Amino acid sequence: MPSTSPYRHISSRCFVNAPWYVLKERYLDLFLEHGIQPEIGLEGLCLHEESPEEFQRISEILQQNRLSCTLHAPFFDLAPGALDPEILLASRNKLKKAAELIPVFKPQSMVCHLHFEENKQGYKREEWFAVARETWAELAGIADKYDCLLLLENTYETSPAAHESIFKAIDSQNLRFCLDTGHLMSFAKTPWQDWLPRLSPWLGQLHLHDNNGEKDEHLGPGKGNFDFRGLFKFLAENNLSPLITLEPHSEEDLWHALDYLDRTGLLDML
Repeated sequence: MPSTSPYRHISSRCFVNAPWYVLKERYLDLFLEHGIQPEIGLEGLCLHEESPEEFQRISEILQQNRLSCTLHAPFFDLAPGALDPEILLASRNKLKKAAELIPVFKPQSMVCHLHFEENKQGYKREEWFAVARETWAELAGIADKYDCLLLLENTYETSPAAHESIFKAIDSQNLRFCLDTGHLMSFAKTPWQDWLPRLSPWLGQLHLHDNNGEKDEHLGPGKGNFDFRGLFKFLAENNLSPLITLEPHSEEDLWHALDYLDRTGLLDML
């Protein structure tokens, strides 16, 4: 079946989000059948519940099927720039626990959330920045050890300023920016042109999903209002070739996303 999968030429050039338990218990065979490379989501309790042997088992299955992967570190309940030392310690420990899987899965990247919100941390920006810089510098050091990209994704940030300040402050070739298209629409309410080219020097990955600007629906590209063609035209003109992850939240939107990339030829622009 893999040799006849209609989207193998697309799936081999991008990744698809796959929460750990969903991948392991429901979609692993589908991913293997169609040559889909997972971005393995480590949210929830899997980092505490699963054994090292189970992570190793899934990694070996992917490697045996010649499928690369990326990792998405946990983000719920975390505060990497927390001013409360107990909350900060818990946040850093969970992120480092995720980073322990880098040598297991040998991913091309690990994506994290920066966790800056102007209406919260903006009141103590300098204090937040000092703590967050230490958090991400430590994680970047781990990523550097294994030559793995460490991506900081935009979520609730309304401008690129916080990301830019962190990237400028940390000396790491592997610390990069992950541009999430859906989050720009639903949370930042700002166009990609406000973020690129300002963060282009650090661009390492894209998270592609769509919405109509009202909520984070994770629709397949083309089902909402995001300017994908304009974005890819900019990337091509500036010789930027980031990793690409599709983030559908349903199987229907997965096939739509793969078909959209096939029909539009966006990947061929890079």
